[in-house]
Amino acid sequence: MKATLQTVADAVGVSRSTVSNAYSRPDQLSTPLRERILATAAELGYPGPHAAARSLRKGRAGAVGVLFTANLSYAFVDPYAVQFLRGLAESAERHDTGLLLLPLSHDDAESAERKVRHAVVDGFCVYNVPEWHRSRSVLATLGLPIVTTEYRPQADQAGVGVDDRAACRTVAEHLMQWGHRDVAVVSVFDAPGNDRPTEVTDIDAVPAYEARQRLLGIRDAVVGAGVDWSTVTVLNASANSRDAGRTAASQLLDRTARPSAIIACTDVIALGVIDAMNDRRLRPGVDVSVTGFDDIPEASAYGLSTIRQPAVDRGVIAAELLLDPPPDPADRHVLLPTELVIRSSTGSPTKRR
Repeated sequence: MKATLQTVADAVGVSRSTVSNAYSRPDQLSTPLRERILATAAELGYPGPHAAARSLRKGRAGAVGVLFTANLSYAFVDPYAVQFLRGLAESAERHDTGLLLLPLSHDDAESAERKVRHAVVDGFCVYNVPEWHRSRSVLATLGLPIVTTEYRPQADQAGVGVDDRAACRTVAEHLMQWGHRDVAVVSVFDAPGNDRPTEVTDIDAVPAYEARQRLLGIRDAVVGAGVDWSTVTVLNASANSRDAGRTAASQLLDRTARPSAIIACTDVIALGVIDAMNDRRLRPGVDVSVTGFDDIPEASAYGLSTIRQPAVDRGVIAAELLLDPPPDPADRHVLLPTELVIRSSTGSPTKRR
């Protein structure tokens, strides 16, 4: 028969609560009594109270659930995600809290829902989960604190982010000022069946808030420069990876009339664009201009013009909004600054001649 809390209590001759205190509140017991309880539990094969049940009794799980729609390995290899999680972890540690990483499947909605419903956490951080994903509606029913990595001041959830639309308008205007008019865009957002580069014809219908805002900012700048938006090719890469960026860029660079500039909506995608250019012996900023978004550490080494946005700070603030929220709801929407960083990957289209 499997040993239980009551089995140990009967063997030692104490109450169930005393045995429980030996694990969760050792200061309530004398050292000899606690050692006798633990020794008896070991002899009987009792492993201790279940962590989930114990957290429910204490009213605190001691963990924050981090939701993202990618493989678990993505959290450890994507440069921006690594920096964001570092900030999240640093802040969580100050609150004696850990992180529970919850990668959510696109294709198995029931599995994603189970992960969210069964997570023993004190709250959730939603990291770039598209609006259509089933987990979004499930979260609303759980009654736990939620923070997103999006800045939406009118939303009922806390959020920390940047003005993606304004930032991308700035980087696109930079290209327009150089004289670029034949531009293309490589975006990246999660969508069902997104396993290859696909052309985006209606950016207003893009199902990911952050990606949509970035595309709208680019359109603002292009239209503002007098360019017909319908002439701009927008591709959605299959993933936020260099290989995906390389594949998408190859479709653009192999055209008879290749664009003079490619706007990538992340630095990782932009580095993939540069890889595709290197395959064709094209020079960034000379033959084709390239821009990114994030300013990850590799961006400087490649001379990538990009938008710098805080990554570690974003994670720190996200954790604080969850674990120590400000009393005024208006203060639970944090807008972080961005900066255009100009390097050698952008230049005049006339250089190609």
